[in-house]
Amino acid sequence: MIVRVLHEGQYELSAEGLGRLRKLDDALMEAVSSGDEQAFAQRRDALIGLVRSEGKTVADDVLRESDLVLPPSDITLAEARQLFTQHA
Repeated sequence: MIVRVLHEGQYELSAEGLGRLRKLDDALMEAVSSGDEQAFAQRRDALIGLVRSEGKTVADDVLRESDLVLPPSDITLAEARQLFTQHA
């Protein structure tokens, strides 16, 4: 599975990593829904941290389609809410 973090790059993530990523994504969406900025920031950092630590960096000169695209690591709760409502 290829995961892109916007403004950063692509990572190859194992199936096990993807399972953990989905759980973190669910928790992140709970924070977005509840408007809890602190929980959002913690879960955003955990989600992207998982991709960085468990994913294998895909070289910039390798062209591969991303299976999953994550927002940038500095996205705010307000920006996330706007992004997710635009694409819902």
